[in-house]
Amino acid sequence: MSKNERLNKHPILPIHERDEFTFNFNDKEMIGIEGEVISSSLFANGINVFGHHIKDGSPQGMFCANGQCSQCTVIADGLAVKACMEPVKSGMKIYSCEELPDLPPDDYYDAHFRDVETKQCDVMVIGGGPAGIAAAIELGKLSRSVILVDDRASLGGKLVLQTHTFFGSIADCYAGTRGIDIANILKSEIHKYENVKVFLNTSALGVFVDKKIGVIQGKNYFLVKPSKLLVAAGAREKALGFPGWDLPGVYGAGAFQTLVNRDLVRPSHRLFIIGGGNVGLIAGYHAIQAGIKVAGLVEAMPRVGGYKVHADKLKRLGVPIYLSHTAIEASGDDNGVKSIKIIRIDPFFNPIPGTEQAFDVDTVLIAVGLNPISEMYQFAKKIGMDVYAAGDAAEIAEASAAMFSGKIAGLTIAADLGDDVEIPDEWHEKSDILKSRPGRTYPVKYSDRKEGVFPVIHCFQEIPCNPCTEVCPHNSIKIDNDTLMGIPSFDGKCSACGKCVAICPGLAITLVDFRKSDEGFAHVTVPFELLSETIGVGDKFPVVDVDGNYIVDAEILKISNPKFADRTLLVKLNVPAGHACRVAGIRIQSPEDVKLVEKEANKTKFEDVIVCKCSRVWDSEVRKLIRAGVRDMNQLKAELNVGMGACGGKTCEQLINRIFREEGVPEEETTPMTYRPMNMEVTLGIFAGADVG
Repeated sequence: MSKNERLNKHPILPIHERDEFTFNFNDKEMIGIEGEVISSSLFANGINVFGHHIKDGSPQGMFCANGQCSQCTVIADGLAVKACMEPVKSGMKIYSCEELPDLPPDDYYDAHFRDVETKQCDVMVIGGGPAGIAAAIELGKLSRSVILVDDRASLGGKLVLQTHTFFGSIADCYAGTRGIDIANILKSEIHKYENVKVFLNTSALGVFVDKKIGVIQGKNYFLVKPSKLLVAAGAREKALGFPGWDLPGVYGAGAFQTLVNRDLVRPSHRLFIIGGGNVGLIAGYHAIQAGIKVAGLVEAMPRVGGYKVHADKLKRLGVPIYLSHTAIEASGDDNGVKSIKIIRIDPFFNPIPGTEQAFDVDTVLIAVGLNPISEMYQFAKKIGMDVYAAGDAAEIAEASAAMFSGKIAGLTIAADLGDDVEIPDEWHEKSDILKSRPGRTYPVKYSDRKEGVFPVIHCFQEIPCNPCTEVCPHNSIKIDNDTLMGIPSFDGKCSACGKCVAICPGLAITLVDFRKSDEGFAHVTVPFELLSETIGVGDKFPVVDVDGNYIVDAEILKISNPKFADRTLLVKLNVPAGHACRVAGIRIQSPEDVKLVEKEANKTKFEDVIVCKCSRVWDSEVRKLIRAGVRDMNQLKAELNVGMGACGGKTCEQLINRIFREEGVPEEETTPMTYRPMNMEVTLGIFAGADVG
């Protein structure tokens, strides 16, 4: 029997017993769990190589875990499927795609054709994430008929992957509440409206010229003809081409969060992150919550693009962040990644020789940004449909902003349908604030106070967030200029309740208490969201400042979990008085967790970069044609098969556009790729209206 890489405990997520069964992968018996998709079951059984490419025998793994690429394709019960989207079933026989599969015999299906049903509604919503749900709720309140489709088994989109508490405003977007809980709140709300029909495990195949949308749910295909269409399909992760990035074990940060936080699978033991936006920073924190070591994070810019408090959380836990660095090579073998090499770059992004470092890891997460999933919106607009976009499909932003985007879209659609509604001006204002990039970062300053009890706020960057001001029972924490984007400060009475410590989404507030401490010491309470078994009363841990710099070893005096803390532990430390205000957290990872490897220890070397994973097309092949004068993406498709794989060019197009830029070809001289009418694969029988058994 294969090994078990499922999580059996987590500091935030409940671990419920689920029914187990057996299935077969390449004729070996594996353990599956009810509700898992194939890819998660394979990872849980210690398998991250799903097959080998027919063209060159390269190992194939997973990249997006979102149905947007074809890296994870396997043969399940005789049919090619994306392992990240197909549920695993008891007795299922799954095989790697080592060669072209045999076609099923003529009598494989007992098919009976029927007329394809057309459902009508006022509004169709594609996507059941925060934007889609919020829009549907507003329309539901107005008694509009809505059909909402989502390709997952549960509503919530990326919210179901977020174990951390959200930023923003408590009153407007559930700030201080964990993403997983916000998903449940929104689900409860939408189910109140009988006029809103929700179809889960259901995909929109494409928008057609007769202004109908093709929809598939399992083996059932139907059409929807709405008066208005809202695309809230979210975003897909950007790719980053470098030698070895196509190895199994190199995948998107969102895919990692899907495996860990949705499917409770440990897909890695030591990983490295490329990209310092919020997605990469949060993924690193989620990894440590799941007991996975994070060897480091690299960011090409001189500062992280995400919130400073997210970066500070990682640094405090012992994760090194390398600014003005980039990844130059992933090395490995047929079993996947073994190491990642990085290098420092100058202000013009040129590598600086001699600054290379290599890290011993089994996983590399790419978190270099997101692209809107907007193809259906663009085509619907082209054919003259009344179409709208919300959430990441309209503009990449945080989930809190997506909720406002959805609410605004819902009322905009209702008004266009003739309802007497008015969108509050403050919705637009708050939406703009929530979409804002981080503002000014202020110098770190601390009080030298050595008496009484008071919170210390380690938040020095302007971001949209106010939970600490809302929970203080004495109204003693305020934000500069009384705006959501200001810096919070304390001035007034403190009763040591700890509510501000527990609710801060950035874990950036500590409580300093001189009242009952020994002379020369202070009690400092810090928030802690890792497994309680990690620490114990009487243990000594290195405590660090906001930037992760070591201060002193401190003894743990008390560990509490009050009801208001919502799975955040409050850890009381005994700290020398002179250091008390600087203490921001406990370091958990040790320097030994960051394993550097010698350059010669790297495995397979790559002289070129894969551009199209589906067809195994190399960077040098594309450049050769561009230098020969090719400016049309479709000619590249014809000559190299780029964009012809199951992903439909969703990954390689951005990489080819980058090559055009690097080769000095202006965008206006290029002809974009022609998209297929279908957004995803579907068997011809089902598409034709066959009832197949």
